[in-house]
Amino acid sequence: MSPRLPGRGLLARLSWVQRALLGGLALAVAWSLWYPAGLNERVVKDVVLYLSVPAALAVVHGEHLGWRVDRRAVRNTLLLAAFVTPFYLVGSALPTVRAYYPMWNGSLENFWVHSAKQFAVVVAAETYYRGLLCVSVRDLGRKAALISPVLYAFHHLGKPPIELLLSGPTDVLFGLVDYESNSILPSVVAHGLGLALLDWLVLHEPVLPPDAVVRWLSWLGVPL
Repeated sequence: MSPRLPGRGLLARLSWVQRALLGGLALAVAWSLWYPAGLNERVVKDVVLYLSVPAALAVVHGEHLGWRVDRRAVRNTLLLAAFVTPFYLVGSALPTVRAYYPMWNGSLENFWVHSAKQFAVVVAAETYYRGLLCVSVRDLGRKAALISPVLYAFHHLGKPPIELLLSGPTDVLFGLVDYESNSILPSVVAHGLGLALLDWLVLHEPVLPPDAVVRWLSWLGVPL
């Protein structure tokens, strides 16, 4: 008779939701302990931890992470993209945002290759935050969208203060839209193409006057 492994019985009794959340916690810890040297290593890091591992978990358990496209997902993608685009336009005029972006030495010369690599990072991140921690645990109902805002905000530490301020609400919004869509397509497009749009805007003269935008948003009480 083969020896019984400690904890094996406990693991077998866990539901998919419990396993997904425990796995998500372990991945968050691993992500925080891996310090990439640049964009190329960041792509490897996120694809391994945020895409490959959740995908393997989902396949083993017969679950899905929202990698699906249908009419509802496309409709919600267009609506979410239309909603967030003005935020990127306004944000691109803020001095703190223009000083921070593009990340990883992006420039007009390497824009398309750089954007493609960033998009890979976004797909991995959305697979983790909106896929593993939201769509895949939809048995919890809409409150699944409330699982990751604090963690998502934590992973935005060091970015412009206004982005850190909005990261939690953004996580909830993206999560709710993906939950209703049963797909991560809306957040992948809004986040991935939005980031490319932001970089493009920052690399050019501001569309909106920075002084005016700073005055409009001064009530937020954070450095702009």
